Amino acid sequence: MAESLYEVHFRENVERRVLCELKLTEKEVDTLKEAIEELYYFEFVLDEIPIWGFVGYMEESGFLPHSHKIGLWTHLDFNIEYNGDHVIFANVSVKDVKPQQLDGAGGALSVTHSYSVRWYESALPAERRAERLRDFSFFPKTLEIHWLSIINSLVLVVLLLGFVIIILMRVLKNDFARYNIEEDGHDDLDQGDNGWKIIHTDVFRFPPYKSLLCSVLGVGTQFLTLGTGIIVMALLGMFNVHRHGAINSAAILLYALTCCVSGFVSSSFYRKIGGERWAWNIVLTTSLFSAPFFLTWSVVNTVHWLSGSTQALPVSTVLLLLAVWVLVGFPLTVIGGIFGKNSAGAFDAPCRTRNIARQIPPQPWYKHLVVHMTIGGFLPFSAISVELYYIFATVWGREQYTLYGILLVVFAILLSVGACISVALTYFQLSGEDHSWWWRSVLTTGSTGGFIFLYSVFYYCRRSNMSGAVQSVEFFGYSLLTGFVFALMLGTVSFAASLSFIRYIYKNLKMD
Repeated sequence: MAESLYEVHFRENVERRVLCELKLTEKEVDTLKEAIEELYYFEFVLDEIPIWGFVGYMEESGFLPHSHKIGLWTHLDFNIEYNGDHVIFANVSVKDVKPQQLDGAGGALSVTHSYSVRWYESALPAERRAERLRDFSFFPKTLEIHWLSIINSLVLVVLLLGFVIIILMRVLKNDFARYNIEEDGHDDLDQGDNGWKIIHTDVFRFPPYKSLLCSVLGVGTQFLTLGTGIIVMALLGMFNVHRHGAINSAAILLYALTCCVSGFVSSSFYRKIGGERWAWNIVLTTSLFSAPFFLTWSVVNTVHWLSGSTQALPVSTVLLLLAVWVLVGFPLTVIGGIFGKNSAGAFDAPCRTRNIARQIPPQPWYKHLVVHMTIGGFLPFSAISVELYYIFATVWGREQYTLYGILLVVFAILLSVGACISVALTYFQLSGEDHSWWWRSVLTTGSTGGFIFLYSVFYYCRRSNMSGAVQSVEFFGYSLLTGFVFALMLGTVSFAASLSFIRYIYKNLKMD
């Protein structure tokens, strides 16, 4: 249809021009009926303006007798608004069109498609045509509900953060007053003290699996940089919502370019905590996300190939993506790792670490790792659960996402909640004389990724109409990767917040 429309002169009205004639087999008619019943719609783009319309029409009425009518729109009226030499707005109408009935069609069917074009002059200047598109909605309007939900989440998050910060400051103030009052020269702190002061010689003891921890922090920092960059680029208007691959292409390019960030952060911190196998650390860092991604993509693409789906990437595209990683991503990781290793200084620890680790006393059930992961994962997830629906509806449904300002606010809320919850849980852990906080701080808030994957299962079962092997494998494969990315990002933020908090409280603690 696009080729025929281009043949029409600018501002020339066209009345009922035949586009094509199609002969549909019985199987194709059945498929078309099913698509109309599932409310399939089409999307054209005219001068970057979307034009939506439903494929057909369905009507159900009565109980006895019950009528079920299905019709196909074979004629479309295009209405185009213009100002000077610019197109301002366009839509498609079937107001005065009679659909071709399919419910009584038996066997093969012959259909003739036609169209009309009508031009209307508009007073709106071309610079403000986005306002015209914003006021029109083919799908149900959810902007007001969206804003109310975000404001509700924001109020709850502010109250939560305020509660955590105020309570924690009061508790710390009492702790400092109690611990710092002892200035009589006692050397044995174990006799009269308890709580987080008594473990000051163990709290900065380096954790096991140093290389893996540093790789998580490096890749998490990389995705924080990548996510912020994508949102900022979207706010600057660099992406057109009707060019669906623009954000994907930008994400692939930014991932390759930000590999230097992961290499630098990982190698720098690895060197600070006494790591020696820095080459292995770089290999682990560059493989931490790329290996699971390649494995997931291989499974998804194989299912597409076997099913004959057009979503399967051709060999040339696969080789191009591999070349981007080999020639750009991996070398930048190595370069960043070398700079990070050479620029790393000594680890900033305000307390000495003794040779023999202090035994961790038995902890109550509410201080166990599973409980902390549940609390630390659920609260950040609850802060983004509303926005998560719109993101899923955009990626897997029919919605168009344009409110990137809201997305930036929600992203900031997510990181803030993750940091504050991590600090609070770390304090409770140290108060129980448990000094193994390193991995715990990563896992508690990083468990938000698990909640996001559980939400994807709920969305698949209750909010979507997806089915079949192709859709299921692609949805769950990429949803699992999404949860993994959020786990890396929030685990990094959580660890950084906990480390800064621990350094602060022990720097302000008077010790003999």
